[in-house]
Amino acid sequence: MESLAALADLPQLDRRTLTDTAYAALADLLASGRLAPGDKLSLRRSAAAFGVSVMPVREAVSRLVAEGVLEVAPARIIRVPIMGAEAFWCLAETRIAVEGFAAARAADRRTEAELDTIRQVETAFRAEAESREPDRIRAVQLNRDLHFAIYGACGLPPLLEIIGRLWLKAGPVINLDLRACPERLHQGFALKRHAEARAAIEARDGPAAAAAIAADIRAAADFILSRGTLREEHGKD
Repeated sequence: MESLAALADLPQLDRRTLTDTAYAALADLLASGRLAPGDKLSLRRSAAAFGVSVMPVREAVSRLVAEGVLEVAPARIIRVPIMGAEAFWCLAETRIAVEGFAAARAADRRTEAELDTIRQVETAFRAEAESREPDRIRAVQLNRDLHFAIYGACGLPPLLEIIGRLWLKAGPVINLDLRACPERLHQGFALKRHAEARAAIEARDGPAAAAAIAADIRAAADFILSRGTLREEHGKD
C-alpha cells in the first residue's frame, strides 16, 4: 500500500537544495519507521506533498535505490524492499557491532549537554511506552531519537553516517513489527536496556553502554525472528 498519511505531515522543501532535502525527508520516513517493507511511493504524490516538481524527488529516490534502501519493483513501482529473516539477522549483527562501538565512545566522550539530551529522550520514550494506549509510531520515533542522541555523542561524524544508513534499512522493519505486535512496548525489554544505556553513559562506562545497546538490538531482533512471520508479512504487496 502507499503510505499517504506519512507524506501528509511533511514540511514544504527549501528550493535551494531540493534534491538533498528530498533525500533527507525520505530518509527520515524510512529511519523513523513511518514506512514499512512493501510500502509503495509515488513520485508525483511525493513531489506534491513536498511542494516541488517531480525531478528532485526522482533524483532523491534514485540515490536511495542505488543505496539499496528503496527498490524498483515490477511495473517500475518504487517501494521499500522486502526483507527476509537471514538478511534481517545480518543487519542486526552489523548494528550490534557498529552501534555498540558508538555507544562506548559516547560514554567516554559525552558532554553534559549531550547527556541531558539523552536523559530527556529516554524519559519521553519511557512515558510513551508506559502509557495505557501508547502511540506506536511516536514510540518508534522516540526510540530512534534516543539511539541517535547516544550515537551523536561519539565524536565521529563518519561513524554516525554509517549508522544512519543502517537505520534506513532497519527502521521500516521495526515499524512493521510494532504495528503488528504493540505488546512489545509493554513487555519492557527496550525500557530496561535504554535505562541501562543511560546509566552507563552517565557513569562513563563504555563497555556497559556497548553491552546495553547490543542487548537492546539483539532482544528486538530475537523477538521479531521468533514470530516466524518476517518473510510472509514482508512479502505482502
